[in-house]
Amino acid sequence: MKVLAERIHRTKPTVTVLVDKLVDLGYVTKEKSYEDNRVTFIALTEKGVALKPVFTMISDKLNTIVYNGISDTEAENLERILEKINHNLEES
Repeated sequence: MKVLAERIHRTKPTVTVLVDKLVDLGYVTKEKSYEDNRVTFIALTEKGVALKPVFTMISDKLNTIVYNGISDTEAENLERILEKINHNLEES
């Protein structure tokens, strides 16, 4: 849960609640590591995997709106700048 929480910039308790809801809805499974009880593995179920095309479509539509009128070079520069800003914030 710690790695996932860091990846999505949320607290571990928040991620635990969200994952538990996804488990209850049947989108993911949760399993403790046999080697380290502190580690929990999260995996998509078939129901969760089936949502991938929907999320891809939503993401594509959103990117079309966000990057409307912005050239590929401008988009790449923006992403590079945002990565630097994110890195600066993580280091502080």
